[in-house]
Amino acid sequence: MLNSAIIVFRECLEAALIIGIIAAATRGLAGRGRWITGSVLAGLAGSLVVAAGADWIAGLAEGYGQELFNAGVVLLAAGMLAWHCVWMSRHGRELAQSARSVGQAVASGAAAFSALGAVIALAVLREGAETVLFLYGLLAGGEQSPLEVAAGGIAGLAAGALAGYILYAGAVRLPMKAFFAVTNGLIALLAAQMASQGARFLSQADLLPSLADPLWDLSALLPDASVIGRTLNAVVGYRAMPSGIEVLFYALMLAAVLLAMEAVRRMAPPAVPAR
Repeated sequence: MLNSAIIVFRECLEAALIIGIIAAATRGLAGRGRWITGSVLAGLAGSLVVAAGADWIAGLAEGYGQELFNAGVVLLAAGMLAWHCVWMSRHGRELAQSARSVGQAVASGAAAFSALGAVIALAVLREGAETVLFLYGLLAGGEQSPLEVAAGGIAGLAAGALAGYILYAGAVRLPMKAFFAVTNGLIALLAAQMASQGARFLSQADLLPSLADPLWDLSALLPDASVIGRTLNAVVGYRAMPSGIEVLFYALMLAAVLLAMEAVRRMAPPAVPAR
């Protein structure tokens, strides 16, 4: 039971934190709950399909199919998150000014919200597929009974969901101006993290050089497998032993998002005071 609980918690943590950040960033938008629930369910359905076809995917592209699939998923999610940050830089002031502005922004922000919904689905798909495969391995090895795997899985899922809720609850208590700044910053970091992950997968498929592997080693101080390490990885992209190409993609994506946000912010018209 403990093994399955740890596996599910570890895989659920990243998706739960992403969902928590996005739920906080879309506070006040009409239909948010429906979008998030639908995105999670779509991701779960996709994860089952991916897990079922894992052997076929892994055999593609001379055995690098899984790496290429993962790279495509995370790079697509990174692009969507980056686009949302830029959109929020233009409209965040109106959203922060008045609760009425939030409702009025739903129509113009529908595309931004649908992009974030896709990010949720992609995150759940990737983590869910790995979870299914790991749990199947436990059952196939005969180490745990189906009841023990199910009980451990439920416990791990609850713990991961709690971590995401704690992040969400902390964010929604911020003042509106600080709230949008913090959530937009977290989403920018998520975009950089996913770009870094994409670089790692492409490097594993020999499509990108590693540049240096590892560029540094902090595993003795804060290993990736620890709860803190996993949490920092999910929120800011921490890795104890990153390659040079991962750090380069992380820095380039973060710099590009921040520069684009600043450029759009300067071009945005002054916010109209609420009446």
